[in-house]
Amino acid sequence: MKTGVQQALAAAGLLFAAATAQATGYVIHAGRFVDVDAGEIREQVTIVTDGNRISDVRPGFVPAGSGRELLDLSRHTVMPGLIDLHVHIADEFSPKFHSEYFFMEQADYAYRAIAFAEATLRAGFTSVRNLGEKERGVTYAMRRAVESGYIKGPRIFTAGQGLATTGGHSDPTNGLRHEYMGDPGPELGVLNGADAARKAVRQRYKEGADVIKLTVTGGVLSLAKSGDNPQFTADELAAVVDTARDYNLPVTVHAHGAEGMKRAVRAGVDSIEHGTFMDEETRQLMKEHGTWYVPTISAGRWIAEKSKEPGYFPEIIRAKAAAVGPQVQQTFAIAWKDGVKIAFGTDAGVFPHGRNALEFGYMVEAGMPPLEAIRAATLNAARVLRREIDLGSLGTGKLADIVAVRGDPMKDIDLMNHVAFVMKDGVVYKNE
Repeated sequence: MKTGVQQALAAAGLLFAAATAQATGYVIHAGRFVDVDAGEIREQVTIVTDGNRISDVRPGFVPAGSGRELLDLSRHTVMPGLIDLHVHIADEFSPKFHSEYFFMEQADYAYRAIAFAEATLRAGFTSVRNLGEKERGVTYAMRRAVESGYIKGPRIFTAGQGLATTGGHSDPTNGLRHEYMGDPGPELGVLNGADAARKAVRQRYKEGADVIKLTVTGGVLSLAKSGDNPQFTADELAAVVDTARDYNLPVTVHAHGAEGMKRAVRAGVDSIEHGTFMDEETRQLMKEHGTWYVPTISAGRWIAEKSKEPGYFPEIIRAKAAAVGPQVQQTFAIAWKDGVKIAFGTDAGVFPHGRNALEFGYMVEAGMPPLEAIRAATLNAARVLRREIDLGSLGTGKLADIVAVRGDPMKDIDLMNHVAFVMKDGVVYKNE
């Protein structure tokens, strides 16, 4: 039986022509080709697609021949479809963010998110990892709607609702009147103790999550005092990670404070999101354990600016935003120089969707070379997703997720904010 969200999407008549047609075979002439595997830029390369896969990549410009359409990107830089490892595709922060939950229906969130998904895809992001949702179940429905062709959007890997401890960053009842707080449990993502931790992971598996997301420290945008205190015990973290491994689910953690990060890394999580107050010991632990760092500089810059705007944030949030926001880019710069493994993520939804590529400029500004920033959003991100067999680079047998910018982003990284061509699964969604 379809959910209310699925019925609403179907009833809206949003099955668009580009996705209903079978993906066509193309020959693409790439003026510059970003070879993320080799870490180099190649000149004049031909990419051949059949259906939703790449069937050949060869040097020079090869004629299209019969049965295939030529796409001339000879003045462009062509690269794999971009991946944002940290988005909230069904939400977008505003001064009404906390109150609108009492007035919006599940379908309202879903309908609004249609525009967010398309803006993200048109920005060149053909895959995203959704790390938490305000309205339960919406991102699962969005994932199905994109896969079925009801809406235009990136490929969605979702955590569903994030997991927190009571009063933790993603406890959905923070800041409410006492009579409304109740005592939410593992089904709603709030756990206390190892048994509840195991149940929460199994619940996410039951719902169809692709990844487990924990908030192991305080956070900025929750209606709670601390932005960085540790919020999971070692035994709770061990129970989450061990159970997730049983179900072959990666685990990522929201973390600002160093102590929460250290506990999470020692427990064996796959990646750290934000990492604001990461110290030398944390960096060393991450290198020893092979833990990925997803910095989300864009969100830090955005909340720092908005903290100066009277009335944008409640006061309990404004103070945290002013303290945490400016630090993220500095932490990223140190982590990059120190050799921590870095993958691309923005926390889009904290700031407007479709502006994900701003992250490239912030990464380069902090010292990362442009090619490495692009590798972070392609090859590295695919590894974090455990989907490098299909995604993250352009080679024979890979999914035909291809984007291009006019000009050379190695010389002007701002070009990443002006993607001219987007193909996902062999279907062209944007060609300017």
